[in-house]
Amino acid sequence: MGTRATAPAASPEGAPARDRARPWIVGRVTAPDPRMRLICLPQAGGSAGTFAPWRLVPPAGVELATVELPGRGVGSAESLPGTLEELADVVIDNIRDEFDRPYALFGHSFGALLGYEIAVRVARRGLTPPSALLVSAARAPHTPVRRHVSGLDDAGLLAWLDGFGGFPPELARYPAYLQYALRTVRRDLALTESYLAAGPVRVGCPLHVFGGAGDPLVSGAQLERWRDCAGAGFTLRLLPGGHDYPFTGAPALDAIVSVLD
Repeated sequence: MGTRATAPAASPEGAPARDRARPWIVGRVTAPDPRMRLICLPQAGGSAGTFAPWRLVPPAGVELATVELPGRGVGSAESLPGTLEELADVVIDNIRDEFDRPYALFGHSFGALLGYEIAVRVARRGLTPPSALLVSAARAPHTPVRRHVSGLDDAGLLAWLDGFGGFPPELARYPAYLQYALRTVRRDLALTESYLAAGPVRVGCPLHVFGGAGDPLVSGAQLERWRDCAGAGFTLRLLPGGHDYPFTGAPALDAIVSVLD
């Protein structure tokens, strides 16, 4: 993972200026006359490509706009900001043009906490707020992480990921890519482990929380704590599957986007 040659300049809102050098939405799927744009944020180590299964069965009336975060894919030459809050500002600054039509934010695991911070910061900056915030398989932002794993060596981190199906076993055949992938996962996990929201701040849009009924990492009780972040409606739904339940088939996607009707 490379490092920027120069630090980005500050914008009038105090966030880093936009990076016009590369696209931030990769693999967009546009429905005919969409009623909603769903901006998708991946799990730790994930990329816009994480949502490839969704592109095969795009939901009717919903445009999928999958975000490519720094340090992966077309943004692999970029360094990851030092905090989740700083990352949220960077993402907002580079995707704010996506707020030109009704939109919702969906974040899975690491992406859920990032999506929450984006929703909070969009409101603070006076930008067009999301119509809804959808969060998946993540602790609530004001609850501390239960276990720190970013400091594990590669073998330990890989064993932890294997424990909940978080890493495709076929990657073991590609050592160079495996090292790159573990490095990306570790850096994302370090951001989440150091993140703890004060308050919490309640979001001003409906908050919809999802989880896998068989997820060994995040329980229904942990998901319930998101209720404290809701300021304009709250739902919680457990769906069949484990931590990766959103990507196991069309029914999960249909259930998730049904809250946008």
